[in-house]
Amino acid sequence: MTAPSSPEGGVQGWVSSVLAQEEMPALLRLLPELGQDLSEIEEHIQASLPTSYPFLGEAAAFATATGGKRLRALLMAVAFRALGSPETTTIQPLAAAIQLIHTATLVHDDVIDHAELRRGKPSVLRAFGTPAAIVAGDYLFVRAFQLAARYTPAIILRCGEACAELAQGEMMQENSRFDLTLGRERYLKIVNLKTASIVSAGLACMGMVHDEPGARVEALAQYGDAVGTAFQIQDDLLDIYGDPDETGKPLFSDFREGIPTLLSLDAYARLDGRERSEFERLFTARRKRPAELLRLKELTEVAGARALTETEAMRQVDRGVRALQELPGGPYRDLLERIARGVVSRRY
Repeated sequence: MTAPSSPEGGVQGWVSSVLAQEEMPALLRLLPELGQDLSEIEEHIQASLPTSYPFLGEAAAFATATGGKRLRALLMAVAFRALGSPETTTIQPLAAAIQLIHTATLVHDDVIDHAELRRGKPSVLRAFGTPAAIVAGDYLFVRAFQLAARYTPAIILRCGEACAELAQGEMMQENSRFDLTLGRERYLKIVNLKTASIVSAGLACMGMVHDEPGARVEALAQYGDAVGTAFQIQDDLLDIYGDPDETGKPLFSDFREGIPTLLSLDAYARLDGRERSEFERLFTARRKRPAELLRLKELTEVAGARALTETEAMRQVDRGVRALQELPGGPYRDLLERIARGVVSRRY
């Protein structure tokens, strides 16, 4: 089976559009260099996939082709250059490892959610079946840590701890399905563990490889945590308000699966009386008709929840941008800021 192509434009196309909108030609000039960084990181990813059992290698390659825009790898390359490095050769295997970890989690997420599509293409689950999807995800984790094994024990441990947090966040989310009493703090904790932890670890490791002082390592970690959180909040919004042709996945997955997001939690908290009871009844139903999903969206609008959710996403971005002040000034630090702000304006 042939692996599907990546989303049109990928991370470079998305970042280019963000920068072009802001009329920042000085930053646009950085993209060819970073494009080469991503190409070389991709070579590390693909070189790690072959196996003596071709079917497993094919499933793993298929997964990496639908594994996202390579935003984590891009952030790591930009951060390393922001610290003053003229090249990214030394961190490319680690960036590839972080990307493989992320891809592995997507494969396992699709198994948990019974998702047949990933970015508009068949998921590994649909293309290869449940057993192969589970094993392929495991295989990607193993290959990731083989790539990371060439770094110091402190870096390996930081990546390992992020994976442990990721697993914890996944279980917390699974055990919170259909629970509208989860609350904002608990939601943000789940996002911190499930989504932001690996971004934060990857960026902190850039400071560790560059032998930066602890304050800069922590600043990179905080930036990664904030951007990862904002990215997930925007994903939650796109699940309700996005265009399926751009996101590559159907709308209302979170409503359908009973996954509490900031949008649904804020809506539930602000509604009262019959509307609140109706929202709870519809959200907690295990099966929902299209009209009921649309009614849930309508109730979030009645509650004004979208504006609250967007405000929280921007608060996270501002937190990340503040953390960048610890880094040396220059175009790469500016690019990290623009990427952070672009996270909440993206449409896919």
